[in-house]
Amino acid sequence: MSERIGFIGGGMMASAIVAGLVERMGHNPDDIFVSDLSEERCAFLRETYHVHATVGADGFLPKIDTLVLAVKPQAAQKAMQDTAPKTPEKTVVMSIVAGLTLASLEKFFQKQPVVRVMPNTPLSVGAGMSAYALNEKAEQADVSFVEKILSACGRAVRVQESMMNAVTGLSGSGPAYGFLMIDALSDGGVMAGLPRDTATLLAAQTMLGAAQMVLATGKHPDVLRDQVTSPAGTTIAGVRVMERGGVRGALIDAVLAATERSEELGKTK
Repeated sequence: MSERIGFIGGGMMASAIVAGLVERMGHNPDDIFVSDLSEERCAFLRETYHVHATVGADGFLPKIDTLVLAVKPQAAQKAMQDTAPKTPEKTVVMSIVAGLTLASLEKFFQKQPVVRVMPNTPLSVGAGMSAYALNEKAEQADVSFVEKILSACGRAVRVQESMMNAVTGLSGSGPAYGFLMIDALSDGGVMAGLPRDTATLLAAQTMLGAAQMVLATGKHPDVLRDQVTSPAGTTIAGVRVMERGGVRGALIDAVLAATERSEELGKTK
């Protein structure tokens, strides 16, 4: 029998994980349970992924091995209040709720292994980047299954919880930086005479290819950049303009600004 997984919340992130489990990991849909406030959303999940989806979690909470909290931050406290008393002690609690700390989770799930996850939106297309932190009760076996769940939707890396704000500033907010760069490159292509759809395709696939080269080769980005930068060629002419425009510094500052904002939001919770 495979692990039984329950989701509190059936929104975009939850459905992306469900899709990864069912379509890419081959997890048995009969062992996946979702609770959502919307019956319409539940019907969609049942019809699309053939999982159990209901309004209310009482029916599945006592029998699951992993509980995934996937609600909006403002709904998190009520969700924890409702689910914690009915969640078995050995159930691994995995939260993808933005800004919800391990300490906040442990106030309700005092005996369970707890995992805090910071995913990003490319999770929805199987190309997510997730970072996770554990509480003291979480063991290697718990980590292994959490990694399998997250890896079904992209990649995952374990970090100390103190690094979560930096993770938010880099990979959590990072897709927006990528979209901005793709849009700008597409605009450049249009200005150079390309049709918009062609320019956008060229820009997006080029960024995707560059990222895959970094991941596949393990080489430093500077090394890969040098490989495409011929002396007195076209690439170095473009790089010179980007350096003069402060693109590198702007991206560094963007990550730092988003990290600082994440820290500020955490203090207000």
